[in-house]
Parts: sequence; C-alpha cells; structure tokens
Amino acid sequence: MMSLPFYQKLHEHYDRSYHNKNLHTTMSQYQQEKKSSAIYTHGSTAYSSRSSAAHRQKSEAFSQASAASYRQQASRASEFALSSAVSQKAASAYDYGYSHGLTDSSLMLEDYSSKLSPQTKRAKKSLLSGEKKENLPSDYMVPIFSGRQVHVSGIADMEEERIKEAAAYIAQRNLLAREEGVTAAKQSTVSKQSTSMLRQEEGFEKSRKVAIREKAEHLSLKKTLEETEAYHKKLNEDSLLHAPEFVIKPRSHTVWEKENVKLHCSVAGWPEPRLTWYKNQVPIDVHANPGKYIIESRYGVHTLEINACDFEDTAQYRASAMNVKGELSAYASVVVKRYKGEFDETRFHAGASTLPLSFAVTPYGYASKFEIHFDDKFDVSFGREGETMSLGCRVVITPEIKHFQPEIQWYRNGAPVSPSKWVQTHWSGDRATLTFSHLNKEDEGLYTIHVRMGEYYEQYSAYVFVRDADAEIEGAPASPLDVVSLDANKDYIIISWKQPAVDGGSPILGYFIDKCEVGTDSWSQCNDTPVKFARFPVTGLIEGRSYIFRVRAVNKTGIGLPSRVSEPVAALDPAEKARLKSRPSAPWTGQIIVTEEEPTEGIVPGPPTDLSVIEATQSYVVLSWKPPRQRGHEGILYFVEKCDAGTENWQQVNMELPVKSPRFALFDLTEGKSYRFRVRCSNSAGVGEPSEATEVTMVEDKLDIPKPPSNIIPSRNTDTSVVVTWEESKDAKELVGYYIESSIVGSGKWEPCNNNPVKGTRFTCHGLTTGQSYIFRVRAVNAAGLSEYSQDSEAIEVKAAIVAPSPPYDITCLESFRDSMVLGWKQPDKTGGAEITGYYVNYREVIDGVPGRWREANIKAVSDEAYKISNLKENMVYQFQVAAMNIAGLGAPSAVSASFKCEEWTIAVPGPPHSLKYSEVRKTSLVLQWKPPIHSGRTPVTGYFTDMKEASAKEDQWRGLNEAALKNTYLRVQGLKEGVSYVFRVRAVNQAGVGKPSDLAGPVVAETRPGTKEVVVNVDDDGVISLNFECDQMAPNSEFTWSKDYVPTEESPRLEVESKGNKTKMTFKDLGMEDLGIYSCDVTDTDGIASSYLIDEEELKRLLALSQEHKFPTVPVKSELAVEILEKGQVRFWMQAEKLSGNAKVNYIFNDKEIFEGPKYKMHIDRNTGIIEMFMEKLQDEDEGTYTFQVQDGRATGHSTLVLIGDVYKKLQKEAEFQRQECIRKQGPHFAEYLSWEVTGECNVLLKCKVANIKKETHIVWYKDEREISVDEKHDFKDGICTLLITEFSKKDAGIYEVILKDDRGKDKSRLKLVDEAFKELMAEVCKTIALSATDLKIQSTVEGIRLYSFVTYYVDDLKVNWSHNGTAIKYTDRVKSGVTGEQIWLQINEPTPNDKGKYVMELFDGKTGHQKTVDLSGQAYDEAFDEFQRLKQAAIVEKNRARVVGGLPDVVTIQEGKALNLTCIVWGDPTPEVSWLKNEKLMASDEHCNLRFEAGKTAYFTISGVRTSDSGKYGLVVKNKYGSETSDFTVSVFIPEEEARKVSEERPKGNKKAK
Repeated sequence: MMSLPFYQKLHEHYDRSYHNKNLHTTMSQYQQEKKSSAIYTHGSTAYSSRSSAAHRQKSEAFSQASAASYRQQASRASEFALSSAVSQKAASAYDYGYSHGLTDSSLMLEDYSSKLSPQTKRAKKSLLSGEKKENLPSDYMVPIFSGRQVHVSGIADMEEERIKEAAAYIAQRNLLAREEGVTAAKQSTVSKQSTSMLRQEEGFEKSRKVAIREKAEHLSLKKTLEETEAYHKKLNEDSLLHAPEFVIKPRSHTVWEKENVKLHCSVAGWPEPRLTWYKNQVPIDVHANPGKYIIESRYGVHTLEINACDFEDTAQYRASAMNVKGELSAYASVVVKRYKGEFDETRFHAGASTLPLSFAVTPYGYASKFEIHFDDKFDVSFGREGETMSLGCRVVITPEIKHFQPEIQWYRNGAPVSPSKWVQTHWSGDRATLTFSHLNKEDEGLYTIHVRMGEYYEQYSAYVFVRDADAEIEGAPASPLDVVSLDANKDYIIISWKQPAVDGGSPILGYFIDKCEVGTDSWSQCNDTPVKFARFPVTGLIEGRSYIFRVRAVNKTGIGLPSRVSEPVAALDPAEKARLKSRPSAPWTGQIIVTEEEPTEGIVPGPPTDLSVIEATQSYVVLSWKPPRQRGHEGILYFVEKCDAGTENWQQVNMELPVKSPRFALFDLTEGKSYRFRVRCSNSAGVGEPSEATEVTMVEDKLDIPKPPSNIIPSRNTDTSVVVTWEESKDAKELVGYYIESSIVGSGKWEPCNNNPVKGTRFTCHGLTTGQSYIFRVRAVNAAGLSEYSQDSEAIEVKAAIVAPSPPYDITCLESFRDSMVLGWKQPDKTGGAEITGYYVNYREVIDGVPGRWREANIKAVSDEAYKISNLKENMVYQFQVAAMNIAGLGAPSAVSASFKCEEWTIAVPGPPHSLKYSEVRKTSLVLQWKPPIHSGRTPVTGYFTDMKEASAKEDQWRGLNEAALKNTYLRVQGLKEGVSYVFRVRAVNQAGVGKPSDLAGPVVAETRPGTKEVVVNVDDDGVISLNFECDQMAPNSEFTWSKDYVPTEESPRLEVESKGNKTKMTFKDLGMEDLGIYSCDVTDTDGIASSYLIDEEELKRLLALSQEHKFPTVPVKSELAVEILEKGQVRFWMQAEKLSGNAKVNYIFNDKEIFEGPKYKMHIDRNTGIIEMFMEKLQDEDEGTYTFQVQDGRATGHSTLVLIGDVYKKLQKEAEFQRQECIRKQGPHFAEYLSWEVTGECNVLLKCKVANIKKETHIVWYKDEREISVDEKHDFKDGICTLLITEFSKKDAGIYEVILKDDRGKDKSRLKLVDEAFKELMAEVCKTIALSATDLKIQSTVEGIRLYSFVTYYVDDLKVNWSHNGTAIKYTDRVKSGVTGEQIWLQINEPTPNDKGKYVMELFDGKTGHQKTVDLSGQAYDEAFDEFQRLKQAAIVEKNRARVVGGLPDVVTIQEGKALNLTCIVWGDPTPEVSWLKNEKLMASDEHCNLRFEAGKTAYFTISGVRTSDSGKYGLVVKNKYGSETSDFTVSVFIPEEEARKVSEERPKGNKKAK
C-alpha cells in the first residue's frame, strides 16, 4: 500500500470500510440471496414475552453451534463480519429508541430481519449512532422501536434513566476517546460468536441468517450497554445538561360546573425533567381523590385532567419541571363558574358556553380590577463580596382571592433573575424575598420586583451595591467580574471578563486565567505571563469535557482575589452541542426516512471559505472560517499556515495538533510584526487546496483603550445620593460601561461608586454623607482596558433635590358675586424643599352634572391662598382645581373641588376666615393663626371669636376661647391637656353679627416633642440684644423665618437676621418701645417646629438695663500689667489701678481660664495703693500664654493683659530659672568661675574652673559625655582653682565636659561643650601651639634619597602641612612624597637630581594662620647629602644580594640508626652563591653514603641513605658569592634502640638498691 502523508495517516480509518473489497462482494451476494422486510408495530408483545432466561439459553446454543461451524467454514468470514455490522446497527437502533424518549420496558420487536437494497450503497452517517464510519455496515435500515411512556419517579437517579441518558451520549464516545482497540476487539468477538451460530443453523427452525442476526443483536446490545456505562463515567455530562424549559405552557381556563378541563404543557430539558402538578402550591395526589385527577406524560407532552369541576376547583395550578440543572414553573388558572338561575345541564357538556357575557368573570376570580401595593419595601442596599443579603417586601393585593396567587418575577437591570446557587427566591403568600447566599460584584445592579395579577401589575425597584472583599495582600487589586465564555468549540474556549474598579493603588499589570475541569477541584493557570486584554483563548482542552474558569488581577503589589467562577462550558462543536440538547416535542409518528446516496471514493475537501482575523492583540490572533462545501461525509481536519507580510514563505503552524474547529488561536507571534494566514482541509483522501489568504495583519491590539468621558455634571437627588451625568467617550468601540468615583472635597481620597460597569450616561451615586460636598469623575472601560479619568466635576453639596410641591387641598368658596367667586384653599403639605411662589387656578362649568373642559383662571401666579375669579356666568355651577408652584416647577393639581354656584351673596355678616394653621405646639399650649375673610359683609370686620373642642367630641361641645372679640389674627391657646387631640375654628364679627365658622384646623395633639427648643434672649459684652433659636430637626432644605406678631420681619430696618447651620439669631439694632411684641421663629419644611419670645415693657426694661451694664466704662489703670524676676527666681506679676474701693474684686485669667490662689499662685490686692500682685515660685513650660487681671469695682470693670509667648517667655523663664538655681547653688559649694579652657606651651589642653564655699569634705568629679573621668591627683582647693589636663588633644577628645562639686550642703556643676564650633575654636588654638613648637628643618640622607624633616610636640590631623620648592608648591609623586611619622613631619626626595637643589619651605596652617620653616638644599649641603645617599644605597644593594640561607635546616636532628636522613634547604644570592657542606668544620664531599646536591641555584639537598652512629656530629652549610657568605649549622644525633633499652634495664636495679 502506498504510504500516506502524516496528516492522512491520522484519519486513515475513516475510509477503511470503503476499501474492503471482500466485504463489498459478500454484501452483494447476500443481498441477492435473501431479502426480507422489517416489521415494526406499536404495542406488540411478541418480543418482550420471551423471558430473559429463555433468550439466554438460546443464545448459548447458538454460541456452541457457531464455534463448531467456524472451524469448518473459515472461508465465509466476510458474512460473519456482516453479522457484526448488523449487530452494530441494532445497537444504533437501540440508541435511537432511547433518544426518542422510549424506555427499555417498552421495547418491542417482532422481527429483526433486514431488508437490504439490491446494490451496495454508502450509508450516510447517523447523528444518533455512537460508532465511527468503519463500524457502520452498508445498506442496513435502522430498526424502529415503539412503546408507551412510563411514570418516572426519580430525577436522574434510577438505572433505567441513567442508561437512557447514556444512550444519547454514545454518539460521541469515539470522538471523545480515541480507543480504536475497543472497536476492533468488539468486531472480533462478535464475528467469532456469529461463526458459532452458523455451525448449528440446521438444528433450528429458523434459517441460519436469522439465527446469526439474533445472536449478533443480543451480544451487540449487551456490549453496547457495557460500553455506554464505561463511557458514561468518563464523559463530563455537565456541559450537555440544561435546565428545564417550557416549550408549551399551560393555558388558563374558565369553565362551568360539572365540566371537565385539561391543562397541557410540553417541557424540554436534559436529563428529561420530572414534572409535578400543584394546586395552590400544594402537590396534587391522584390517589387521594380517585377519578378526580388524571395525570399523563407521553412523548414529552404532560396533561392534567380535572373531572367534574366544582367551585372548589377554582385555583391557580402550577406545573413544576425539575431536573439536576434546576427547576422551572409555569402557571395557569382555572375558574369554575356557577349558574345562578335556571340552567340546562347540557350546557356544561355541549362544548362552548352559550351563556350571556354578563356571567363572565376574570381569570382571577370575580374581581374586575386588582390593586397591588408594596409595604415594608427594601431600600438601596450595600453589601460586600462573600456576605449574604436579602431583599424583600410585603405584597398587598386588593381584593384578596383565597385560591389565587400572583406571579412574582425579580429582575436585575431589566433581565429576569433565575434561581441558582448564588441567589434564591421565595414567596410566603404575602411576602416576596430574594436572597443572596454569597454576594458577588456581578450581583450589583438595579433590582425590580414585578408582581402580576391577571392583567394588572405593579413593580418596585432599588439599587444594590456590592463592595470589594478585603484583599489578602494589602495593595493588591480587586477581583475581576462577569467571567463568561464568548465562543467554544472542540479544542478551545474564548473567555472574557470585566476589569475591576479598584486597582489597589497601582495600575493593573494584567490578568491570570485559571481553569478547572468540572467534577474536580484542581485549578491550573492558563497563561504564564499576565494578559492585559480582557479576552483570552484557552487551548489545550479535552474534547467533550466541561470546564469552569476564573480570573485574577495582578499589580506590582501582588495578585488579587479570584473572580467568581464562570458557568460550566463544554469543549464541543456548537452544532453538536445544540443537537444533544434538543429533544423531540411531539409523539413518534412511526415512520423513518433513510436517504441513500451513491458512494464516492475519497472526496478531497475543498478550501475553507470566509477566512478572517476576528480578533488580534499583542498576545494572540484568532482566525475564523467556514468549512468547505465539498468535503464528503467524513470528518475533516484543518491545518493553519502563516507567512510574513510581503513574502510567500508559508509555514504550517499546527503540525502536531490538527484543528477540528473552524477557529484557531495563534500565540507564538512576534509583537509588531505583520503576517498573512490561510487554512487547508484534509481527510483520508488527501489535503485540499488552501483558502484565500487573509489581509495583512499586524500583531498588536486592534481595540484601543477608550477615551475618557467628558462634561461630568452632578445634580441633587436625595439627602444621601447624587445623580451624575456625562457625555459618552468619543469613538469608543465595544464599550463595556463606566466606573464612577466620588471624593469629599479637600480629602484627596477617591472611592468607587459602582463595582459593576454601568451602561448609559447617567448614574445615581448612593451612600453619600448629607451636607458634605463631593466631586466626581468617570472612566470608561472596554476589553482593552480602562480609560484615563475624566475631568473632575464641579463640587456639589449632598442634600435633597427641590421638587415640585404637592397639591393644595380643601378648596372652598369664600365669597360669591353675580359674575365672580372668591376661592380659598390650604397650602400643600409638602412644599418640595422650597418656598411656594404662587398658585394657578383652573375652573370648568358643570351642566346637568356633566363637567366641561378646564380653563385657566389666572395667567400670573397668585401669592395668597385665595383668589377672586371674574367673568363667570351667573347661576352657573363651577368646579375648581388649584396647583402650587415653587422654583422646581408646577406641582400636580389638587383634587376637583365640590360644585359651587355663582350667585350674589346678600348676607350682612362676614364670611369665614381662612388659611387656619397652628404652630408652637406644646403640652399645654399652642398658637392658632388665620387670615381675615374675603367677604367682610356690609361692614368691616371688627374682631374674631375662636372655638375649640376635643377632636372626638360632638358638635355641641364647642367652647369659645375668648369672650371679647380679638383684634389680632392669632391667639395663643392656653390650658390644654397633655396628650389630648383638639380641633379649632374661627368666626369673624362685624356690626351685623358673627359670620360662618372657618374650616377646622387640626386635629392636633397637645404635646411637647422630644428635642423641642425655645427662643433664648442674649445680651453680649457690647450690650447688643439678640434673640437666638436652635433646631436639631431641620430637613436639608429647611429655613428659619422670623416674624413679629406673626407678620414676617424680612423688610424691617430695626432688625438684622443671621442664620448659619441649625442656628439663627435676630439682633435688635436699637431696642425701643416700638419693638414691643411677640417674636416667633418658624422652621420651614418641618412638621410645625416653631418658638416665640414676648418682649413687653417689663422685659424691655430688663434688657436695656442689662445692655447698659455691659456698656459700663472700665476701671482706670495707672500701670499696665508687667512682670519681674525676684532675687530667688520668683516671678511677680503686677498692675496698678488709679483707685480701688473696698468692694473691688480681681479675676486672674490665664489663657482664658480663671486661676485661683493656691500652692502655685499667691495673690495680693492693696486697695489703698491700687497695686494688684500675683506671685509664682517658678515658670514652667505650661505657663506660657496670656495673663489677664480683670478688675470689677461695682459696675465698673477693667482689665490689663500681658502676653508671654515665644522668645519673650523663654527669655523670662530662663532668667527666672537662673536666679532660682543661683540662689540654691550658692548655699553650698559652687563655682565662682565656670569651666573654661586654655592651651599650654606643651600643646596640652587645660580645663579649669574657680570654686567657692568649699570645705574639706567637698568632692569634685569630672565627667566627659556623662562618663566619669579618673583623676590621679587629689585637689586641695587652696587656691580655689580646679584643673583637668588633656595631653595630645585631638578629635577623640571632643565632647561635653562636666565638673560637679558636692558635699552634704548640696552640689553644683559646670559644663563645657567642646563640640561643633567650640571644638573647632579649641583645635585651632591647639594647632597654633603645635605649629609654634615645630623645630627647624633638617636634612637627612636615606637609602631611597634625601629627607627634609621637622619635629613638633605632637601632630594632629587638623594641622595642615604644605611644602614648596623655590616658591612653587610641590606636586607629590612617587619620587617626591610628604608624610608624618610620630612627631616627625618630613618630605622624602627619592633618587635626587641637581634639579632638586634649592630652597624648601614647610608651612603649618592652624586654621587661621600659617607658620613656616625653611631649609636651603644646595651647595655643600646638597653634595654631602647626595654622597651619603650614594653610600647608603650601595650598602643596601650589597645587603640585598649577598648569599644567605633562607630556611629549611633544623637546629638538631635526632634519628634512629639505619634510617634515611633527607634535608632540604633554600638559599639566596645574586649572583647564585656557591654551596659547600661541613662536618665537624671539615669540608664534605658527596659519595654513595652521603649525597650532596644543589639544584636550580636555590635548593640544596643533604641525603644519608642509611644513618650510622658515625654520622653523628655537627654539620654546616656554607653559601658564598661576591657580596658575602653565610654558614648555617645543625647537629645530627644517631641512636641505637637496643642500647637504649639495655641502659634502662641496667639502671633499674641500681635504683632499687639505692632505695633500700
């Protein structure tokens, strides 16, 4: 056979069956020999009636017969192979039956004969078959199984269903596990068993062919089930499973009593879902009510039949489908109608009802409309990753129908929320709850609960914010989010994610992607280096396996927490995955159509089409293409090729890993380089032509990071939130969303407002602090990364937004004329956070009860709560609406008023007062206010009467509060009972009488609310009188309003109002009689918070007197406050007044706090002289500040202040401390003169001090840097001088010196700091003294040359030495050097020449002055020095080159007789010395006994091969050359061991005798 290329060898098996000529021939013969048709029936029991035992016995008989026949008929092997193929086809049929919802208990076969086509056909690969092409025989019809559906009681946990599920997966087993050996072994085994069957074919009634088929079928089915179980364990099912989905939902019904009703539904899902029916959330038990319910499930269609419906069957029914992937429910309602009058029973069984429509009811009962309300609602919520959270609210539905429940659906950002392991929903009957078991940032968003009842629904929404979990490594980035699969195929999956909002303080360097195979807990990292692009193709996957993924971000600090894991993703072809998930939704029709086509031998696939680069980054490139149209019926592989741009040098990329999917990701590309790509297809027939090459593609990020958003505008929303809007990023591609950050103005710290990118250009930032000012910024994000931050927004204070006011209410007609009417109304309850600026009135005519269209009554806003509408029609009935307005806009109109008739009022008494309101409510009082009536009657209003009653009292229990008519339009009501609710009314009076009462004010409860505060009067130090009020219960938009006699004081020139925060102050500029009255302060946008203060004549006098007292002149001062230090360090503060009476008082103030006489302060007042004094023993650091003496003499006051801070205080404190210490010090031994220094003529430093008041017991101790210095001499203090001598003073002697005097009377100390500048000053003096001690320069000859030198007392580094020659500074080289040795300062001139003659100067610089020493090196002085240098140099040469023994010879050698003696010695000399050896001072010659050698001019050897006693003696080595000679002596001692032993033994007896 011709060898195939490598890419065809991999798929050689695809075409094996078509090249088998023997099989082809045998098939043709068999087709002509026997033809029969397969009969398939529904409900037949012919096959199933045979017991498994009988079938097993028959099979064993077939096996024995086949074994005998096989040995005789080996030539018919091809027919046996056909039997094997037939059995495989039977297995395919078995698989097909299961894939169509048929169980093994319903498997029926009447005959397994096969009807074959008259000629060989190439079988089309069945999508349901689990075998590859080499195992599929030609021209075999797929047998059809029929049966009935049985009830399933478990979910994927019964063996029957487990086999059923595995049968559907068998179609993928060879694709997922390339185990060709299993298939081959199976064919061989089946063939042998088929041969055995043929040997016994005459012993059975059936033909040999039928027996072979039956046995092959039995064995094949058995082996198929075994293999199915084996592959079921290997195969990862999770990726192919999917949750239930209703294809057809049950429909609601309305029926009459005694009718039957059927509910139908169809469900898809894998594994096949189990379906349960519920009635009002209670499972239906068919056994509890026999005959009432019939539940059927057949071919995926589920039916609930309710027989003889009665009114109790009116309910909500639920079909719940459940499998291992989840649960889904569908609802339907059944309403049973009951005929109220006479009725014909036939109506209930005739089909459609013929009753009139008036009997119809809604599907949700008899109610025509449902009202849905939410109570106890969830609010904006904040959580953190990993925490739990629950959102819930109570749902109130009116009217309530007992047997019906609403449809509850939760949404996140408009998408339905399905129950999962992360989130669960619950409905208790009146409360809906959404619970997060483990919060993730993916859960952040706007949550909406949608409640539907019939055709009516309501919904409510609130935002949920999820903060990042605490990082394990401080500074590490937050976790990414929304890890999903963008694309998946057989050998790769593309993963995408969203970047986190928090980078940990440093930019994110990239991301690591981890994968984990479903069913294991082993995570592996997919990329070695971080990727910046938020998409990544994961390769190297096992086909058919499912994987989950997670992503981790990394910055320079470390790696952050991983993201939430993705949903499981299967590495499968999308078409294959869709096929495996699809389920039939209709019953089996009993027909199958098999299309056949002519065989084609080896179709070479054509080129792929539509090749393109779908994604390119700096890390990888992803290619996509469509399979070729011409590809035969085999599987094909793809090979990707690349070439550099501008060349045609194509290279195969995936040589070792063929591609099965029409996608491929290339990683090993050079960043910045350009390439072209193309793809080839291959199968068993060969390699196809390449596709068209792609355009030139550069390896770089094709997607740019978006530009930052612009025009960031914040606006007020609530007292804890701000709405931020922006303009979207320009030219942004694939935008994921935006992150918003906020910062308190001036803090410099930014916090994320959202952790899940939001789309759109508007976002509400919650969780802000009320009253704080914030700035905002926004950044855009896409897969390429995050944009730069936008410009910061303008600052905005967080407080509630101003909204339009609520509608006014209680519209009444205050006065009516022939063609006009005056309306009155009450101010809206909610002003919207701003003052009401006006009202607009609308009116309409009402004719015969039918209202007309609305008309505007006023174009310009009305400021009062009353308005006169003109140009009306007399005797016409009108209705009115009023709308309030503020700066936010016009509010909603009020409810339509009652109908009023426009007619002339002829009454003489005044109309009712209007706009009643109450304020300053306390437990026993309140203030009632009103406005005069619009209609005053025939005469003006002269006063008002007020009435009051308890709110629950009857109308006849009104009582008047005033006997005489009130002139004012306000009244303080006293004598209320705490906790009682009251209502009030007011009537106006004129000369004609008392008019109609006003509308009621109230009810209001008499109580003083917690935190209530009153107006307080204050007179400051300048005598200014003010009223002050403070409120702790203000709303964000509340304001203070001051009134006098309940009339606003905004324009009063006599008053000045200042408000700040929650405090306000009204100041009187010049309080006088015209200012008498009640001053009240109201707080707007609150529930009536107010307080008042009465200034009558008596209070006026008191306030003026108090103000005058505060303005009284000060006490005259003769001398201002001053300070002085006394002898013992005491401090005296004093001042002098002109005069003081006996009642004069003084307050002593320090730093705004009064101080009193005690241990620290002593005060004294001399009222005769006016001197005021205060004494302090000492000044401490806390005494720095401001001192004030406040004098009060009657009403007169005065004060004087002295500021002692900074340098002034420190100087004073230092002086006081010095005086105090001096006093204490002089009581014992002390220093008359403190420590000082001087430099002696010997260049030593002498520390000295002068002492006084000492005695014999007085000790003196010296310290340096707090360490005691040992002094040998003992001071006698005769002259009162103490000294410490420091010789050779240098840097090591720098420090702080201290000397202490002490005895029983006390101690004194003196310190001298010899550091920094003080040390430099001393060293300069020392250097000067040393320089002056220098001797004259001397000349000295040395071996190297001539040395000039001088001696000083001692040398220190601070003394600078400079040398010059003939007036020029000497440049130091290796020949001319300068240095110091001990006390000698020298200049060395090596190898002097005549040029070195001349005058040499040595200059010693002490830091201030230079000191010079000179010498003349010329003439005779130079000649003598040079001659001496030559002599010393020659002597040095001789000494250097003379012969000498360097080493190696010992002084004494002791050796045993007969041993060998070897000595080695090193000698030196230039020229090489002569060497000779001496023994006992006689010259030795080398012989056989004593070998004398001298080698290499430096090593001498002395060897005696066998030492004798005669060799003992004194030896010498003599070395000699022209410069001299040297002798090295050594002694050799030879001993005999036997003699030594004998001598010892002879000496022992002698010793013993002596001892005796």
